[in-house]
Amino acid sequence: MKKYATISVLKDVKEVLGKEKGDRDWSNFLLGLLTELKELRARVAFEELRRTLDAEDLERILKSSEEFRKGFTLR
Repeated sequence: MKKYATISVLKDVKEVLGKEKGDRDWSNFLLGLLTELKELRARVAFEELRRTLDAEDLERILKSSEEFRKGFTLR
């Protein structure tokens, strides 16, 4: 049997979220929001990193990664 919990939110917040939720249950809706947020944060971080690094930086990272892999062995 699954356990449920109550989360208190302002009534107007619940109304706004309820409109977005549609016919999904609250658990799936909230987990979906969390997934979307994490994906968006990752995309934003990647784009910031991409704008920050130039080709030379990327080449150094690639070389460093390759050197690490060569020196890495499983016991």
